[in-house]
Amino acid sequence: MGNYDVKQEVTDKYSLRGRVFHKLRDDILSGKYEEHEELKEVAIGEEMGVSRTPVREAFRQLELEGLIQIIPNKGAYVTGITEKDVKDIYMIRSLLEGLCARWATEHITKEQMEEMEENVYLAQFHARKGHLEQLAELDNRFHDILYEACNSKILEHQLKDFHQYVLRVRKKTLANANRGPQSNKEHEEIMEAIKAGNAELAEMLANRHMINAYENMVQNGLHEAYERKENAK
Repeated sequence: MGNYDVKQEVTDKYSLRGRVFHKLRDDILSGKYEEHEELKEVAIGEEMGVSRTPVREAFRQLELEGLIQIIPNKGAYVTGITEKDVKDIYMIRSLLEGLCARWATEHITKEQMEEMEENVYLAQFHARKGHLEQLAELDNRFHDILYEACNSKILEHQLKDFHQYVLRVRKKTLANANRGPQSNKEHEEIMEAIKAGNAELAEMLANRHMINAYENMVQNGLHEAYERKENAK
């Protein structure tokens, strides 16, 4: 039974329901659909070339993730991510990132270590040049390498999901001229701890890195951004 569940999880994203779900989730998180906007089964089915059944199944999964609300006899409406959701995600993620760094210290391969070092050095170059867009891309890749190095598909999947949820907010904060280079400095410290085999230090630094990222967002107007969004409704 266990093997069947793993196989089902791996192949799910390629099923009709899985494809519809991932596409809709990406569209909601990227801002294609506004908060409170209605998602229409028929229109989405026609756009994606599928029947209403996989769309309805995808809606149910999106509701479980808190991204839409299904109101009986009315329809499905986008709920999006609130300011509290962002804080909750970062606090949970800080603990999971710490665990991830601890496990990565124990399991990282030579190739992953080399890619992590190259990532940090490239980010230093782009930071000096003020290339904030490249810095944001390298930041994303650093975390992907860390997730892959932890040698846990479950933890990797969970962290990548959280990463997707706050990607739009992160792009704004990493575009900040101060946070980009500081974030990379923290990446370098995490990398050096992993390289030295110091799992406890790596865990502490990765945990702190996420808290710093959240605190930077607050300083750069996270609350004001959500307040403007509320007032615009």
